[in-house]
Amino acid sequence: MNTHLNAHGKASSFARRTALHATALAALLSCLGMNATAQSFPNKAVTLILPAATGGTTDIAARMLAPALGTALGQSVVVDNKSGGNGAIAAQLVKRADADGHTLLMQYSGYHVITPLVSKSPLGWELSDLQPVANVISAPQVILVRASLPVKTMAELIAYAKANPGKLNYATSGNGSLQHVTGAMLEQQAGIQMTPIPYRSSGLALTDLLGNQVDLTFGTPPPYVPHIQSGKLRALAVTGKARLPSLPDVPTATEAGLPKLDASSWFGVFAPAKTPKAVVDKLSTEIAKITATPAFKQRAIELGAEADYLNPQQMGELVKQEVSRWTQVVKTAKIEAD
Repeated sequence: MNTHLNAHGKASSFARRTALHATALAALLSCLGMNATAQSFPNKAVTLILPAATGGTTDIAARMLAPALGTALGQSVVVDNKSGGNGAIAAQLVKRADADGHTLLMQYSGYHVITPLVSKSPLGWELSDLQPVANVISAPQVILVRASLPVKTMAELIAYAKANPGKLNYATSGNGSLQHVTGAMLEQQAGIQMTPIPYRSSGLALTDLLGNQVDLTFGTPPPYVPHIQSGKLRALAVTGKARLPSLPDVPTATEAGLPKLDASSWFGVFAPAKTPKAVVDKLSTEIAKITATPAFKQRAIELGAEADYLNPQQMGELVKQEVSRWTQVVKTAKIEAD
């Protein structure tokens, strides 16, 4: 009996050691494979697809990043504008791309977080189809009015809106866009009524705002700062926690009496869901270095934004928080995209 137990014990011990060795070997081979993948990446040009036309903040962010990232990777980084479908066209292209790091998405928070909440029909992509690589820049929304509108402060705008219910209109880049839900948030917090006017893009909305065809809009500062500084548009407040160095005379929403009007945007890089971790980490590390340079930081400040690097894990947490925060605003306003 004892001989049987000893033999069985030795056999079991041998089996366990063999299994452990096999597991360790598999882990080692996997690690070596990931390292080889990271070392061989990139072996061709990298395409940075963005869901916006030229001139907007997403485009500006992509073109700030691309040359420096190309230098760091030793391969060119090509910016490819694929606007349309409330960001769906670009997201679908990246979703379907080879998960090897050579096709990336420069994503705008409004399309990533809000569009899925307001869309009545399937978008052709889901959050799980894309994995975060790094955040690049963030920017508050600035509340802008046409220069001919007889208001100079948020208090005057709210008073004007209450005296003229439904008369004020505001430009958005489409039903369910960040501008739309920011307008809804302002209406809810200030107790006013305004009419949203949807446009196909923020660029077209800006054109009509400059032409006095609409009363106001909300937007990330980069495309608007030159027009504010020239006096063609009037900025009433920024939705961030601090005043912008590029617009030092414009109060925060808190200073203007609306402490809960928080509608900042972020612009980050995403990759197809199955992209190897080693490749994602390599990209994220290089982006961290780029966004930390004085030149990049200064350029972001000049545009009314800030270099705001987040690693993949931090980006993932930010997305979860944003989805939770905006869900309530969208439900209260009963916003749906066409």
